[in-house]
Amino acid sequence: MGTLGAVLRHPDDFYPLLNLKMAVHNAAKQIPPEPHWAFCYTMLQKVSRSFALVIQQLDTDLRNARMIQASQQRSRCLFSWLFIVMCMIVTGIFHAVQSITKFSWTSFIMFQLLFLSLEGIIRNQLRILPKKWVQEWQNLFARRFVNHIETIDDYDEYCHYVAGLVGLGLSKLFHASGKEDMVPDDLSNSMGLFLQKANIIRDYLEDINEIPKSRMFWPCEIWNKYVNKLEDLKYEENLVKAVECLNDMVTNALTHVQDCFKYMSVLRNPAIFRFCAIPQVMAIGTLALCYNNIEVFRGVVKMRRGLTAKVIDRTNKMSDVYGAFYDFSCILKSKIKKNDPNATKTLSQINAIQKICIDSGVLGRRKSYIIQNGPKYNSTMIVLLFVILAIIFSYLSANRATN
Repeated sequence: MGTLGAVLRHPDDFYPLLNLKMAVHNAAKQIPPEPHWAFCYTMLQKVSRSFALVIQQLDTDLRNARMIQASQQRSRCLFSWLFIVMCMIVTGIFHAVQSITKFSWTSFIMFQLLFLSLEGIIRNQLRILPKKWVQEWQNLFARRFVNHIETIDDYDEYCHYVAGLVGLGLSKLFHASGKEDMVPDDLSNSMGLFLQKANIIRDYLEDINEIPKSRMFWPCEIWNKYVNKLEDLKYEENLVKAVECLNDMVTNALTHVQDCFKYMSVLRNPAIFRFCAIPQVMAIGTLALCYNNIEVFRGVVKMRRGLTAKVIDRTNKMSDVYGAFYDFSCILKSKIKKNDPNATKTLSQINAIQKICIDSGVLGRRKSYIIQNGPKYNSTMIVLLFVILAIIFSYLSANRATN
């Protein structure tokens, strides 16, 4: 009922939602028949159907390689058992089995088959990358970033370990496949940092309420300007300071946008472009939603499903990215309060982003994510929407009965 209500409030979401539903259905048909590939694809879909859908738009060689990576990277646990299994397979670190709490030899065999079925050049990249990851993860745990992040530099370093390395690895895979030129490491790193920081900001309450121990990813250098302890941000008496801290965090994340533009603008392969661009647009949309939003400290803040469907449906080329970033930055800009301690800095970041989008010269040729003055729909449109939904439901029911 929630989705139906959202569609009634935003009827223009209906077509993108229908497209998304069809895309998910078609993606399910594309799961390879081999048991080891079916295992990998099914596992990722259980974690995130939308992310799995984006991956499945890649060409087969890159899609399979990324599926192997994503099946272990999407786990929230820093040293998840799947990550260790991959390290065992790729690097031969078999003594890591001592660290595994939930280990399945069936899963081990599945990943071994997956790895061996990849093309040689891509398999070599996957053989090299985890060695680097293991070394850097060891450094990460030595620095104890998991329990406490002190400075903004530490924050960037932590995000590099958990997301920047993924960006670097993907760039190497794209290059190894022959579909893209090699991109500078700093740009690849920024792509990962922007996504990771958006997630960290959005997931504050979930992380701070984690049992048995809170996950603290917001850097002390930022939050100690507002409260004495990071968990204090969630209490009602601190909500004014909490929102100011939140806005400070969003402003920090926006520093990576220009690097992301540079990265995406040099991509040539349409499937790779969509794979990279859709999450970036989702990230700026999430930041626009979170900025100055007290609900971040009260519950789950997410883009509505219809808006997510629009992003997936509309993000096909760089002009779409410029348009989306311009629209979402306009939403964010409209929420900036003059008395916010970081208002000047935030405005500077937003103005720089909007200037790049305007200078691209493509803003006039796209569908806007912003509806001026709110949606105005009459009863006829609502009735028509119900009729369409009834026809679709009847059609699906008839097919189910026939089968």
